[in-house]
Amino acid sequence: MSVIAPNFKLSEFIKSLLDNIFWIIFLVVLIGLPAIMMILFVIEMPVIDGELLTPFLAFTWMADPTRILPVVQAFMATDIFRVMAFPGFGFAALIAAGTIFIERKMLAKLQLRVGPFYCGKFEGILQLMGDGLKLISKEIIIPAKADKPIFWAAPVLFVATAAAFVAFIPVAPGWVVADVEMGLLGVFAVIGFFPIVTILSAWSANSKFPFIGGIRALFQMVSFEIPLILSLLGAVMLTGSLNLSEIAASQSSFPWIVFLPIGAIVFFITMLAELERIPFDLPEAESEIVAGWLTELSGMMYGLVQLGTYLKLYAFAGLFVVIFLGGWNGPMVVPPFPEELLTGVEMGPVVVGPFPGLPLFDQEMLNGALWFVLKTVAVIFFILLPRGVFPRIRVDMLLNLGWTKLIGLAFVNIFIALGLLYAGVLGPGGLQ
Repeated sequence: MSVIAPNFKLSEFIKSLLDNIFWIIFLVVLIGLPAIMMILFVIEMPVIDGELLTPFLAFTWMADPTRILPVVQAFMATDIFRVMAFPGFGFAALIAAGTIFIERKMLAKLQLRVGPFYCGKFEGILQLMGDGLKLISKEIIIPAKADKPIFWAAPVLFVATAAAFVAFIPVAPGWVVADVEMGLLGVFAVIGFFPIVTILSAWSANSKFPFIGGIRALFQMVSFEIPLILSLLGAVMLTGSLNLSEIAASQSSFPWIVFLPIGAIVFFITMLAELERIPFDLPEAESEIVAGWLTELSGMMYGLVQLGTYLKLYAFAGLFVVIFLGGWNGPMVVPPFPEELLTGVEMGPVVVGPFPGLPLFDQEMLNGALWFVLKTVAVIFFILLPRGVFPRIRVDMLLNLGWTKLIGLAFVNIFIALGLLYAGVLGPGGLQ
């Protein structure tokens, strides 16, 4: 059997290559460079050699990385960087993307399958990129009788709510998007929006399977939010603060999970239910209601909901780390920044340096971020694990677990915290 090779023309290949180069240059000149200039005018410029750096001079420094470092450092101190890059949306989206890939490979190994394999030279490493391009390019189909404005808005609201949740999670000392005194109350308020967005999305589709899934999600989230909130009150009483950064800093000697293991267990179970993870995936039960409240979503609308779901997973894992595992606290493992780059390097008779703008991050921040990421990844692993080993439970079992057993255990956790305080084990005069 002969195979006819496709016609290959070098001229067509060169033409397509030049077209791509043209559009890249066009977009960089039209969008990229003006955006950089706008950012330079917004950020607070550094003082170098006794003079305030101007945006125009900083723009010309882009050709020299060692001279642009002070500008980069100034940009990293802005709210724009914290919201878009670190520790905000960009950082959370990166962890979420890694979580999706690891989950698919881990479940494949647990079930003796291969998992993503072809897209990418190593273990299907580019599968996530391929799926993203597929979702972007697929047609978005809107049901004929759907409430179109709400149906369109629901995925965007879901991602926005998840991003707002991420904003409260402190990654390192001083590195949090929204460091408010009532941070934990803000988390509770944001979590309360998820069932509203879910039921709106399910109702707007005007289809029976999404509506059944939305009602299930509403029942599940409402019944588990009460023990979820109560399970965190023990750590709040021991800390004496609702600020998440202060709660993390208070665990420099030992994590609260040592004294409040019941609260940690209750929070972990309710967290699985809030995330609609197995064994609490009734709102998306594929074998019963197709895909639940996600049934009618297609294309990038479905992709936005998946992105929001994994952002929410990261935020819950980060909240567990902050409340019960000590947040960023851990032994100092990051070496100090090389002194030569700060004081200057001798190269023959010439002393080069010190390089202005270094270090971009201090040692304490890097060490804290490292411990936070390691702890968060470990919690995410235990969140993913039940999907490969547990079956789905019935609705009546789920409601009974949420309204009776977990609420009782949450109150037991509160009584333990009160006992530790009144016995003087913790608090003034105690171990703290």
